[in-house]
Amino acid sequence: MTSAAPDNSRNRADALPKSWNPGEVEADLYEGWVDAGYFGADATSGKPAYSIVLPPPNVTGTLHMGHALDHTLMDTLTRRKRMQGYEVLWLPGMDHAGIATQTVVEKQLAADGKTKEDFGRELFIDKVWDWKRESGGAIQAQMRRLGDGVDWSRDRFTMDEGLSRAVRTIFKKMYDAGLIYRAERLVNWSPVLKTGISDLEVDYKDVEGELVSLRYGSLDDNEPHVVVATTRVETMLGDTAVAVHPDDPRYAAMIGSTVYHPITGTQIPVIADDYVDPEFGTGAVKITPAHDPNDFEMGLRHNLPMPTIMDEGGRITGTGTEFDGMDRFEARVKVRERLQSEGRVVAEKRPYTHSVGHSERSGEPIEPRLSMQWWVKVESLAKAAGDAVRGGDVKIHPASQEPRWFDWVDNMHDWCISRQLWWGHRIPIWYGPEGEIVCLGPDEEAPEGWVQDPDVLDTWFSSGLWPFSTMGWPDATPELAKFYPTSVLVTGYDILFFWVARMMMFGMFVSDDPALTVGEGGQKQVPFEDIFLHGLIRDQHGKKMSKSRGNGIDPLDWINSYGADALRFTLARGAQPGGDLSVGEAHALASRSFVTKLFNATKFALMNGARSGELPPRETLTDTDRWIVDRLDEVRAEVDAAFDAYEFGKACEALYHFAWDELCDWYLELSKVQFAESDARAESTAVVLGTVLDAVLRLLHPVIPFVTETLWKALTGGESVVVAPWPRASGIATDTVAAQRVADAQRLITEIRRFRSDQGLADKQKVEATLVGLDAAGLTGFAGSVANLARLTDPGADFATTAEVQVRLSGATVTVQLDTSGAIDLVAERRRLEKDLAAAQKDLDQTTAKLGNAEFLAKAPQQVVDKITGRREVAAAEVARIGARLAELSAK
Repeated sequence: MTSAAPDNSRNRADALPKSWNPGEVEADLYEGWVDAGYFGADATSGKPAYSIVLPPPNVTGTLHMGHALDHTLMDTLTRRKRMQGYEVLWLPGMDHAGIATQTVVEKQLAADGKTKEDFGRELFIDKVWDWKRESGGAIQAQMRRLGDGVDWSRDRFTMDEGLSRAVRTIFKKMYDAGLIYRAERLVNWSPVLKTGISDLEVDYKDVEGELVSLRYGSLDDNEPHVVVATTRVETMLGDTAVAVHPDDPRYAAMIGSTVYHPITGTQIPVIADDYVDPEFGTGAVKITPAHDPNDFEMGLRHNLPMPTIMDEGGRITGTGTEFDGMDRFEARVKVRERLQSEGRVVAEKRPYTHSVGHSERSGEPIEPRLSMQWWVKVESLAKAAGDAVRGGDVKIHPASQEPRWFDWVDNMHDWCISRQLWWGHRIPIWYGPEGEIVCLGPDEEAPEGWVQDPDVLDTWFSSGLWPFSTMGWPDATPELAKFYPTSVLVTGYDILFFWVARMMMFGMFVSDDPALTVGEGGQKQVPFEDIFLHGLIRDQHGKKMSKSRGNGIDPLDWINSYGADALRFTLARGAQPGGDLSVGEAHALASRSFVTKLFNATKFALMNGARSGELPPRETLTDTDRWIVDRLDEVRAEVDAAFDAYEFGKACEALYHFAWDELCDWYLELSKVQFAESDARAESTAVVLGTVLDAVLRLLHPVIPFVTETLWKALTGGESVVVAPWPRASGIATDTVAAQRVADAQRLITEIRRFRSDQGLADKQKVEATLVGLDAAGLTGFAGSVANLARLTDPGADFATTAEVQVRLSGATVTVQLDTSGAIDLVAERRRLEKDLAAAQKDLDQTTAKLGNAEFLAKAPQQVVDKITGRREVAAAEVARIGARLAELSAK
């Protein structure tokens, strides 16, 4: 890059605003990037490819902090790769979110007293599409506010025509291969939504229930009977056995016999099964195969009948008892009351806390229910997904998550893919008039009079195809040839099993498809080369963010208050592979301060003529210049290694401390002396400062794109930092002697500052001083910098040493002799300290009183107590410090 004239640098400094106000510039900067086409991906490019597909957020919602973290990390990766010369595709899109979206639209209809049945399936689906078009843009607006560098021309939706074609294609392939089948199995059933739901849509909550002990068999103690305990009395209407452990001596004689069911009047067998825990309760359990997952498995093992005793809405049905038609919770009470009246409740009901699954969407307890559904046979698919990681074709970061991956894929159960909804990809199965069944691909049509299956596919089915369906599969497209397999999947470890595993299974199933193979002989492809799993967002106290706790943070609130850069830096700085991160207002404020520091430093540099260009010959540089240039090399290498290992927090920490501590706090201050030395030295310093700032802004750009774009363009006059080259190593060996001298100078200045503070000298108060031993320490060239940064002046004729400090450095000890006799007004200083002491003592007394108030402690939230405790500690420290200083002054 050609050096610009110093005057041009100063002009560009004047073009910058007086202060950094992100709200005034971020939107225009982003739209400028989009209009310039910086984020567009060229499938015909000769550059090496780098690709990420955005985990599609649900069209129903808005981005929360977890999404903001996801997007920040993906944007960081893609911006850096773009600067490194890659052809980058970051493909955006959204998920149709079957249950969530249908629920939203149904609620809107309900507000007008309507149901979906009032419109019929086709008209209802039209209404859902209308809602999607009108209300589905909130997420895209948030992504723009965040600065996502996605290729908007390739935006995808899981219900788009192209993706629908991919869904029908793979369904037929799997059906024809015998991997998709229909069977009656137990599912998570939502009585409110009247559909099966996935494990991911079930929230488990501790519920205060009641444990009731019931007597089966004879009421005569001399006749066969058994007592069981249950929290779900109503399900006894579907009991088909009582189970005990085969080695339990209490029931050995009963195994193989039958006992009387107290309500249905049937005789049900007593079976032996290792699953039963003889230490729990009475050691005997009732078995309801159609309404409990463990009972279902036991029912399969023992070939038990499996009567379903609840309809789709959770009402008792088909039992032939007086309880038919009752809601399950009403029946729970009524069944217990009848049994109690008959003397079969052998112990009083007692409170019992247990974990109960609730529907994430509708909030009610889910009902395990036997239901005819479509399933994917996962054994071979899961094995392929496991082998891809075992063989190194896919790498999981951090590697510590691999055992969880293998535990899941090696023990996966068949996947229920059908949902009893209208919104979604309809299952491509048709039924003929004589009971015929046919699966049709996207280019096939059903015979006249045949009826399509009414169910739709689980949302995870279509989103599981996301890495390749978004690029045009099943057709062989330039995008697939260029960008598939994708480079990395970035997501939270909490959906490793639900989404990541499904993408891996689908990807491996179609890996030998001609559209997805490359190289001689057709090399099989995985959907992504790396899986980066980050942790969950927690609040400043380490608690998981949730609506119920009221501790969630809207990313837009922070963007509005602190700017997108501050939000992004906060999230990236806390992100480590697999680790959760806690964030609060203090973190956002610190990030905003960092952005402001960077802005002010660059503006100062420009005002002093700083500009990026070819560095002067190495031998003409000062120790300070060589040190900062060498440190830049070291930090660049550290940052590259961290980003390559997905250690975002480590990269941000390195950049933060280099930019703030070394560049701004030290080099900028040391450069002030060099700017004043001579025109030649000022010219050289301006280029060094500008060049280092140029590199720092480029290194920081992927994380904080807005402020770096503004500052980099002002500093260099370049087109955009988005397309600027990533900094590279200089190839010059580190000057360890210069580095040691700078470290010694820093130590000397720091110790003098600390001594001044201990003496109560004001920061800006200049003090006469002499420094003995600079030559021996090799710091002669730093004399001016030490005097300037430590606020020292040359001694006058009446100089007299009143204070002295010795600083041991690497090569020698430097003695600093100071005359502080005229620097402190002892009376004024004592008055000031006494005032400060009174204020600190008052705060200490007040906080101590509150913390000693038992009534206050019983009512106050813990975070309030913690805050007051912190204030008390600070006040106590201030009282001690000021008291010690007053004692020193009294001694003088």
